[in-house]
Amino acid sequence: MFKRILVASAVVGLVLMGGAAQAQTVPAAALAKLPESARRAFNQTVFERKAATLFARLGAADLPFSLLREGLVGFYNVRAAGRAAGRPVLTLVDFSRPSQLKRLWVIDVAAGRVLFHTLVAHGKASGGDLPVAFSNQEGSEMSSLGFYRTAPATYVGKHGLSLKLQGLDPGFNTNAESRAVVVHGADYVCEEFVRAHGRLGRSQGCPALPAGQAAAIVQAIKGGSVLYLHGPAQAGYHSRWLEVDGATASWATPDGGGAGN
Repeated sequence: MFKRILVASAVVGLVLMGGAAQAQTVPAAALAKLPESARRAFNQTVFERKAATLFARLGAADLPFSLLREGLVGFYNVRAAGRAAGRPVLTLVDFSRPSQLKRLWVIDVAAGRVLFHTLVAHGKASGGDLPVAFSNQEGSEMSSLGFYRTAPATYVGKHGLSLKLQGLDPGFNTNAESRAVVVHGADYVCEEFVRAHGRLGRSQGCPALPAGQAAAIVQAIKGGSVLYLHGPAQAGYHSRWLEVDGATASWATPDGGGAGN
C-alpha cells in the first residue's frame, strides 16, 4: 500500500509541478497502478491544464472558457463512445447569448485554432433576440440543446448546401432528424438584418448560418464531427456527455484521445 501511495504521489506530482508534457509520457501500466482517487486526480489535472492551454492557443477573447470546457468534455466523451469520427472538429453554439452577437465557433481541436466565428440563428418559437425556450418536440419551431453528430455527407436543399444532424441527448434533441433540424444558410442571418430589426431572423429550429459562409462551414464540419448547442442555465439541460471522468480519462491517457496534444 505504501508503495502504491508513493507511485501515486510521483505521477500526480508530474502534473502539479507544471509537468504537463512529462505527464503525457507516463506509461498506461503506471497509471493503472494508481488508486482510483489518485488516477482521477491525475486525469482531471491533465485535462484542466490542456483545456487551458487550448483556450490560450485559440486566442478567442469572446469565447467563454466555461463553454469551451463543456464542449471539450462532451467532445471527448462522444468520441470515446464511438459516436463521432472524422476530423477532430468541435462546433460550439452559445444560445445563452443574444442573436445579434457572433455566437458560433468552429474549432480545430488538433490544430488549436478557430476555423470560423460567426452569427447563427435560433428557432422562431425559442424567443426574440435571446432564446429562452427549447424543445425536442415535432412542430415546436424551437431550438434543441445538446450534443449532435454531423452527417457523413452534405446535400442540397431549398437553402442550398446543407448538413443533417443526429441528436445524441435523449429528451433534448433526439428528434432532430425527424424534425429536419439541419445546418444551412439563410439570408436572414446577417448584420444587415440585425441593423434593421435589432436581432437576427429566426429558423424553424435549425442553427441557420450566414448564406455566404454556410457552404464552407458545412464542408468543414461534415463527416461525424461534434456540435454542441449550449443554452442558459435556466433551460435545465443535463447530459451524460458532460460527465467529466470519462472525458478526462480519454484525454489524459497516452492512447486516449490525443486530439488536444
